[in-house]
Amino acid sequence: MKKTIPILLCTLMLYACGENNQTAKTDNQTSVMDSTDGKMASARGYEFGDDKYIEIAKKGLQGLESGDVDAFSSAFADNAIFRWSGGDSLSGKPAISDYWRKRRSEAISSLSFANDVWLSIKVNTPMAQTQLPGNYALGWNMVNATYKSGKSMTQRMHMVYHFDDNDKIDRVTQYLDRVPISKAEAN
Repeated sequence: MKKTIPILLCTLMLYACGENNQTAKTDNQTSVMDSTDGKMASARGYEFGDDKYIEIAKKGLQGLESGDVDAFSSAFADNAIFRWSGGDSLSGKPAISDYWRKRRSEAISSLSFANDVWLSIKVNTPMAQTQLPGNYALGWNMVNATYKSGKSMTQRMHMVYHFDDNDKIDRVTQYLDRVPISKAEAN
């Protein structure tokens, strides 16, 4: 009998720990029913988005890669903003198109993107004042550029695309390191 009590207590403790873990798993996976379309939405304020936004972003990068700036900029809204992680930005579709047309014709000889990873999310409730609600495509890839200087640059890049209600890109933020670009552009 004395040997049975410790075994019983250990079994009871393991069972109790298992119940606590199950509760924690359930709490972290909370979902709610969206009353507008009947789909399950995360209570966290975001959910997986539609893959069409990834396809729009990919198609634009393919245009930029081939030097077809019109194909690249065709998915942008007229009031789009293109930002870099360093703080610089361009406002308006014409300014974005002109900038990339000049970069592709005067500075960059060849451009390629590889090892893509994409995620589409829909933000229902922004987590910060500066975050817009709506649809996003997040892309990570390796960018390789050869410049007119004859030098090249390879680095990881992250881009965040936000889409307006007409499925046009109205915000892009590109995260990369400007130092290798500056070195590759220098004669």
